[in-house]
Amino acid sequence: MATKLYVLTIFILLISIAGNAAAAESQQCASKSKGECHDKAQSLKLKLIAISSILVTSMIGICLPILSRKVSALQPDKDLFVVVKAFASGVILATGYMHVLPDSFDCLRSECLPESPWRKFPFTTFVAMLSALLAMMVDSFSMSYSRKSFLRRAAAREEDEESAKNSRCPDQLEHFGHGHGIKTEDGLNGKDSQLLKHRVVAQVLELGIVVHSVVIGLSMGASDNPCTMRPLIAAICFHQFFEGMGLGGCILQTEYGSKIKAVMVFFFSTTTPFGIALGIALSNVYSDHSPTALIVVGLLDAASAGLLNYMALVDLLAADFMGRKLQANVKLQTWSCIAVLLGIGGMSLMAKWA
Repeated sequence: MATKLYVLTIFILLISIAGNAAAAESQQCASKSKGECHDKAQSLKLKLIAISSILVTSMIGICLPILSRKVSALQPDKDLFVVVKAFASGVILATGYMHVLPDSFDCLRSECLPESPWRKFPFTTFVAMLSALLAMMVDSFSMSYSRKSFLRRAAAREEDEESAKNSRCPDQLEHFGHGHGIKTEDGLNGKDSQLLKHRVVAQVLELGIVVHSVVIGLSMGASDNPCTMRPLIAAICFHQFFEGMGLGGCILQTEYGSKIKAVMVFFFSTTTPFGIALGIALSNVYSDHSPTALIVVGLLDAASAGLLNYMALVDLLAADFMGRKLQANVKLQTWSCIAVLLGIGGMSLMAKWA
């Protein structure tokens, strides 16, 4: 959790620097974007509506899978959960490819930036590639660290059990110490290893979503165009709802306690409204068409896209489709494929407005 706070702090500082620099830069590009539909008062009303509606839909989306534990048909080991998770994974994949990546291209290839080096080199795909590679490294090192921490705790537990055994009578020992899972060659049983994987996936996935959500909110908060804002609010609500379902499904599988789940729900639900509020606060000094803002937002979008694409393809879709459950059930595999395509199709359609 401390890592997320640290990343958010750095992110806010970057945006603040971009905003302050924008005030001193040329307004030539910004003047091109205003067009005919420009109403600051009406935009402010729509932004306040957006904050509340996006907050509510985000909370509903991420909480549905978590609260579904009480519904037997939506348990993580049930077929329906697998299909719903496949749909939400398709939404996350399409978010990276159809929403975040094109936005980064638009920013880093804007006419407001000098041709060299921004239009001479594909920075968007380069940063996205590095981000995906970094996500893989974080995945690997986090799993390694978590496994070692778990084994240390397990060793300490075994020492306590050994001490307890030595203090018991011989006729009690035969009833003590049963129920351990079969351990793999790395010292963990299959369930513990899978649990660690789910926790790493949930945290890295939320980190990518948080960065991307603040960027979306900031752009909306800084805009004074009510004509584009109305359909954008509906599109973002749809996007946050199903993206929240995907993240909520991952959080459900982590088996975290209520406190950590509440923190993760809070971060996801509030980042886009926070970005909108930050955009409103910086609207007098922040211009989303200034060179500094275009570079900062473009690079952050590219990094977020690479992370989301890696997580959706490798940690969510590939992990499920290559897993034992789907490989053993062709019918479930077919329904999951259809669900993924529906998720991708819905989010791709939303790219027309957001």
